[in-house]
Amino acid sequence: MTGFLQQGRPPLILASTSQTRARLLESAGLAFIVEAPGLEESAMRQAVSGEQALEPHDVAEVLARAKAEAVSDLAKGAYVIGGDQVLAFEGEIVTKPESMAAARSQLLDLNGKTHTLHTCVAVATGGETVWAQTEVATLTMRKMTPAFIGHYLAAAGEAVLSAVGAYQIESLGIQLFEKIEGDFFSILGLPLLPLLDTLRREGVIED
Repeated sequence: MTGFLQQGRPPLILASTSQTRARLLESAGLAFIVEAPGLEESAMRQAVSGEQALEPHDVAEVLARAKAEAVSDLAKGAYVIGGDQVLAFEGEIVTKPESMAAARSQLLDLNGKTHTLHTCVAVATGGETVWAQTEVATLTMRKMTPAFIGHYLAAAGEAVLSAVGAYQIESLGIQLFEKIEGDFFSILGLPLLPLLDTLRREGVIED
């Protein structure tokens, strides 16, 4: 059934190596190819921080647009989906942990407190973004002992290194939370419903 809404329509590309985003699109019945945007994301994040730092939702949009446009420049006629997610906590942007020790440190900082996730999805064609939208979710972690955090990390393994905040709420990460407010798909990394609406409007999938 995959791609049954796309026969005779423009090709669709996901400019992301995120397995979660790919699974969401696959589950929605879309046929697409994956192309890494080829951008140095850490350098880009540094470029939009510092003294002239952007707000978290703006950072997410700048990066999502850049990813989509980078691939779209090389794929004429295709529609390209780019996405990015920024975790904001106490006025700072938290990036993906680089090690299990860093993951533990992040979770100890977030423990018992509230943070926000700013998730943007952009669609580009012909090298230009035609649409972008950012969703914001608010998540509150329950108060946990350092021992529990250690047990969680041991059980979840290095998969936590691929996620901002060192958690994936679709799996063991849900055990960390007391309260979650926001769109489930956006928290996973892709505002799926507005994206599908845009793809219909652009004629990429059947209306």
